[in-house]
Amino acid sequence: MKTRKFVIAALLALCGPAVLAAPRVIVSAYKFLPVNAAPDNVIGARDATPYLAGKPAALTWAFATGECGSEAWRAQGGAQVASANVAAFAKAGVDYIISTGGQGGVFTCATDEAMERFIARYDSKHLAGIDFDIEAEQTKEQIASMVQRAAAAQKKRPHLRFSFTVGTHAASDGSGRSLNALGETILAAVRASTLKDWTFNLMVMDYGPPAADVCVLRGDVCDMGRSAVQAVRNVHAKYGIPLAQIEVTPMIGVNDVPRNDFTLDDARMLGMAVREMGLAGLHWWSLDRDRPCEVPVQGASDRCSGMSGPAGAFDAAFRTGFAGGR
Repeated sequence: MKTRKFVIAALLALCGPAVLAAPRVIVSAYKFLPVNAAPDNVIGARDATPYLAGKPAALTWAFATGECGSEAWRAQGGAQVASANVAAFAKAGVDYIISTGGQGGVFTCATDEAMERFIARYDSKHLAGIDFDIEAEQTKEQIASMVQRAAAAQKKRPHLRFSFTVGTHAASDGSGRSLNALGETILAAVRASTLKDWTFNLMVMDYGPPAADVCVLRGDVCDMGRSAVQAVRNVHAKYGIPLAQIEVTPMIGVNDVPRNDFTLDDARMLGMAVREMGLAGLHWWSLDRDRPCEVPVQGASDRCSGMSGPAGAFDAAFRTGFAGGR
């Protein structure tokens, strides 16, 4: 118990009060719970990151999977994760988002009652929203059902924002290529529902081998900062989603796809673009990757960025840009 209290206190003291709690713009890192897992499911990890003093304004917990109301977080149950963290975050005044699904993960919701059990488990005045990260496997019917359940839940909790995290390209060849067929299915389901306060969160990462039909080129690499902005512009123009309902999530550092690496300059540029374009949110994958690798790694790691610079460098760069600095 002492260990649990220490880890919670460490992280929440670092996070501090939620600077961006009330405004519609949400800035947050993702915390992938299985990485650096602390005792009793406490978010924060044994190597709590001291560079986050006074930050972040919010934290996105990833990922709940399975059927809503009986969801799991990898090997842990939803009740375990909630009891270990909700009250502590609320007491510290730190906003949080519950993210579902994720790469290789499936989250479904068949009834309004189950959605209510799911949200109630994590509810507090600092629950900022529910995110549906939909990358594969769900059927068209499952997606429609989940959106309908979200719309019903929003009537009871109108302050909650529901986001849909989707893959995207960032074509710079004039084609406007962006959302894939799955993203279009999700958008159609959202627009066919009564859901009001929703956003589309674009995963501005892993576009593919550098080419003008997938990203903005800088020589023989994807310029990841400019590509993120291009993705937003393409989605806004092609699908008519207002800029104020679009969010972005880059993968900091080395991406899974070669020559798709996201640098500190990209972070500063994207932070500024989010503010100037009036986007709904800026997130990044992930809290545990915002540090240099202690030993060289091949490809992308879930524990370090693969780039030089001190721990917390990406966090600082995003926020410098968002604040209007360079």
